[in-house]
Amino acid sequence: MDSLLSLLTHYALPFILVLSVVVFAHEFGHYWVARRCGIRVVSFSIGFGRPLFGWTDSHGTHWQIAWLPMGGYVKMFGDADPASTPDASVKEMTEEEKKVSFFHQSVEKRFATVAAGPLANYVFAIVVLAVLFVFQGQPFSSPVISGVQENSVAAHAGIVPGDKFLFIDSHRIDRFEDIKRLIALNVGSPVTVRLEKDGIQRTLTLTPEVVTQKDRFGGEHPLGRIGVVSDRLEYKKWSPVEALGHAAVETWTLTTDTLRGVGQMIMGTRGADEIGGPLRIAEMSGHVAQDGAWALLWFMAVISINLGLINLFPVPLLDGGHLFFFVIEKLFRRPLHEKAQEIGFKIGLALIGSLMLFATWNDLVHLEVISKIQKMLS
Repeated sequence: MDSLLSLLTHYALPFILVLSVVVFAHEFGHYWVARRCGIRVVSFSIGFGRPLFGWTDSHGTHWQIAWLPMGGYVKMFGDADPASTPDASVKEMTEEEKKVSFFHQSVEKRFATVAAGPLANYVFAIVVLAVLFVFQGQPFSSPVISGVQENSVAAHAGIVPGDKFLFIDSHRIDRFEDIKRLIALNVGSPVTVRLEKDGIQRTLTLTPEVVTQKDRFGGEHPLGRIGVVSDRLEYKKWSPVEALGHAAVETWTLTTDTLRGVGQMIMGTRGADEIGGPLRIAEMSGHVAQDGAWALLWFMAVISINLGLINLFPVPLLDGGHLFFFVIEKLFRRPLHEKAQEIGFKIGLALIGSLMLFATWNDLVHLEVISKIQKMLS
């Protein structure tokens, strides 16, 4: 009984909290724009399945909390299901009903309503990160070098622990991540670096070593490296206005890093076992929650960014798939044929289902559930 209570407290509750908050932000984006476009919202649900409790507001929207906290949805007037499949009644609606039906709105209004979900996730993440940067400070790796690899470019140039990078060429260095990025881009090309130690500045010219990474298709990707490391984590507090700017930059960086990681998985330079599902998120939520409220807020922001980004992928059933169909409709001045949309949704369902199964398998392997089952059967 105690172990079950501990599991619930340490993992289930933080997971439900994190997922419910980011899902609410996403769905509220849909809801808020839909209402301003004159679209009637029938229901707003956090979770799937049978409702635990709910209420109906003055606009006729039924708000509910459902028993399965694995997502949520906003159902518009004229939708047959939460995926916004048009109901059969859309062809028989009166003129008054058409005015508030999602299906009968202009492409621009439908596009805005659908795009508002992922956009809301990004806005939520920027606000959360800005709050963190104001009260806790923005974490970053110091550009002060803590270690130099033997026989590396940096070692031969005379760079030693304690040296602080100020500039690489004309680029100002604020974080160690700036050093890694700029050096990686300069494959075999000389760079001028300005360093400081004990108040004394000096300038060096380095030619990064070329290291090659191979993908699963045999393609080679050259990167520059000089052989320096930094392990000094610092926090810098910003004013509210500065924090918003830095939060936006951090959100963009997290987005591009995620896309780069996906690309590396596709090319084979990164293992697909990093893909995690609900169990992995639950595990991470539990561990992060034990580190305190600030860490949990940071984790929420990261999950919100990932939820917004994934939903922008042009896969039917996701928001990006709907947006793709709207673009086609705008370009050809007519909706994509119903049969084509139906095939697209089936393909999307298969892709998402396969991804969820793969992610769940990775979770079970990561949590050593598979190995334990094998031991029991052997």
